[in-house]
Amino acid sequence: MASAELQGKYQKLAQEYSKLRAQNQVLKKGVVDEQANSAALKEQVKMKDQSLRKLQQEMDSLTFRNLQLAKRVELLQDELALSEPRGKKNKKSGESSSQLSQEQKSVFDEDLQKKIEENERLHIQFFEADEQHKHVEAELRSRLSTLETEAAQHQAVVDGLTRKYMETIEKLQSDKAKLEVKSQTLEKEAKECRLRTEECQSQLKNLHEDLSSRLEESLLIINEKVPFNDTKYSQYNALNVPVHNRRHQLKMRDIAGQALAFVQDLVKALLNFHTYTEQRIQIFPIDSAIDTISPLNQKFSQYLHENASYVRPLEEGMLHLFESITEDTVTVLETTVKLKTFSEHLTSYICFLRKILPYQLKSLEEECEASLCTSALRARNLELSQDMKKMTAVFEKLQTYIALLALPSTEPDGLLRTNYSSVLTNVGAALHGFHDVMKDISKHYSQKATIELELPTTTQKLITTNDCILSSVVALTNGAGKIASFFSNNVDYFIASLSYGPKTGSGFISPLSAECMLQYKKKAAAYMKALRKPLLESVPYEEALANRRVLLSSTESREGLAQQVQQSLEKISKLEQEKEHWMLEAQLAKIKLEKENQRIADKLKSTSSGQVVGVAQERAAVVTAVGQEEAAAKAVPEPVHSTSEAPDVESREDLIRNHYMARIVELTSQLQLADSKSVHFYAECRALSKRLALAEKSKEALTEEMKVASQNISRLQDELTTTKRSYEDQLSMMSDHLCSMNETLSKQREEIDTLKMSSKGNSKKNKSR
Repeated sequence: MASAELQGKYQKLAQEYSKLRAQNQVLKKGVVDEQANSAALKEQVKMKDQSLRKLQQEMDSLTFRNLQLAKRVELLQDELALSEPRGKKNKKSGESSSQLSQEQKSVFDEDLQKKIEENERLHIQFFEADEQHKHVEAELRSRLSTLETEAAQHQAVVDGLTRKYMETIEKLQSDKAKLEVKSQTLEKEAKECRLRTEECQSQLKNLHEDLSSRLEESLLIINEKVPFNDTKYSQYNALNVPVHNRRHQLKMRDIAGQALAFVQDLVKALLNFHTYTEQRIQIFPIDSAIDTISPLNQKFSQYLHENASYVRPLEEGMLHLFESITEDTVTVLETTVKLKTFSEHLTSYICFLRKILPYQLKSLEEECEASLCTSALRARNLELSQDMKKMTAVFEKLQTYIALLALPSTEPDGLLRTNYSSVLTNVGAALHGFHDVMKDISKHYSQKATIELELPTTTQKLITTNDCILSSVVALTNGAGKIASFFSNNVDYFIASLSYGPKTGSGFISPLSAECMLQYKKKAAAYMKALRKPLLESVPYEEALANRRVLLSSTESREGLAQQVQQSLEKISKLEQEKEHWMLEAQLAKIKLEKENQRIADKLKSTSSGQVVGVAQERAAVVTAVGQEEAAAKAVPEPVHSTSEAPDVESREDLIRNHYMARIVELTSQLQLADSKSVHFYAECRALSKRLALAEKSKEALTEEMKVASQNISRLQDELTTTKRSYEDQLSMMSDHLCSMNETLSKQREEIDTLKMSSKGNSKKNKSR
């Protein structure tokens, strides 16, 4: 193949070389002709120069002759002047001389007139010859310059062609050398390829024999084990799980994410457009803050106020569609059920557009009927009304195609697979049409805003609202352009990905088969995940036996532990009751202590103020210490010794305080002990519950294994019975065959015996003869 390509390349180069050579010969001939023409022109120029020199010489001689004649005329005039006075003196003698002079004068005049005419004629001829010579000389010089430039160009072309020919010759020679080297290497490779082909043929024969034997074995296994071929029928083949294409799913999810972002931008722009349109209706042509607007605009504003309930579901539907496309699913039109929801939301939005379209057109007509509406503004309003109609029509067209794409996931016969590509192409065309309509709306609305800006009654609020509407329209235009370009870039991938489905089939037959396929896919993924689960580390046999004994003992003592837990709970409840009782006792004692302090304070009123203050401070410290000890049950502080004049009161307070503190410490120790026991019992109960749960799980697993084992046993028994029956049938057939063979053998033996008897009889007869 490489040598053939090189030969073809060499032949092409040779053909080009021959063409260039023929062109070179033609150019050489042209250069020679031009050189001959330039030589002839040069000779003509020389001849013209010679004729010009001759004429110049003639001109010089004529000028000299003219000078002579002029001098002669002057002399004659002088003589005539001298002869006049002489004529006066001698009239008689002068008459005869005058006659002679007149005759001479007439002769001279005729001669002079002839010379003047000849001189004039020569001057005219000389001037004409000079002009003609100059004209011819200019033509010849211009022609000579053009011929010289053409000759230089031809020479440059000839030099370039010769250089190019030399380069091509050198290149062809180098290519020839390379081709020779390459041909040698290709010959070596061809020899190696022949050897390899022989080896491959031998390997192919071996593989063919091996594959034929394997094919026979597999056919036998298929005929014996496979009940039916599910790929033969499209209804069964649609239930087969296709090969998981993770790259395809990630690509589809990425595309859906980009589409979601574009739809979100579009939804945001639509919301702003409808909202600012409602705001504009409230302030133009009549400001609602000054006067009531028309009933038509009131109804239109009411409908526009509901735009969010129709526009927001588009984003939600696209979000649900994006969430339905995951890495584990199979994304084709038969499985994208959420596309139907998005189509329904788009249908509701189109109903909204149809509902507001008449009001929008009437509102624009009302603006045109206003007194301040100019003809240019009226023309822009008419263009905008036409654009709004086109926008609604484009949305209806887009909804029709999206509804068609949603049919395969709900109705199996709604859309044929052969029409998928045409529907997707039409969706792209509809998106481009939507972009074109939005560009027209943006252009016309910007012109309308500039015209309204020049009106004398335009307010700042209207200018701001127009700017907001214009920004929302620009955002809509940009969003539509992005969606259209995005869909056009990915439409080929969408069309190519439609074949992603079961093997050797036309795809999914119905949405129900696609749903069943997805369930089978989940089961297969769970099964593969279970197979990939790493094996747990095995426990040594002795340790497992010990753990089993501990588990059995713990399960046997479960009832005892439950009783212990119940008892501990009862003790805890009793301790809580005692705690509450002692809290009440402490409160009563506190009340009694306050009463006693009051009584002692009343008795000691006669004492000094400093001592009373000290006793009161000591009592307050005792009360706060008792309260802290009751609440936190902390360490007992050292008793406060007072130097007051009431020792009985202090001793009584110390006794009460020490008694209660000791009781509190005892109760707290008991409570801590009960808490520790309860925590211990809780931990044991938790461990027992975990063991019990593990035992139940192991029991369930064992029951499942027993079920599976019983099913396997029943299946094996069925297979054993079938094999026994088949073997019995084969044995019966073999026994029948053996019987038939025995019968045929017995018949043959009888025939042999008869033949032997007949041969013996014949031999005896021959002997007797």
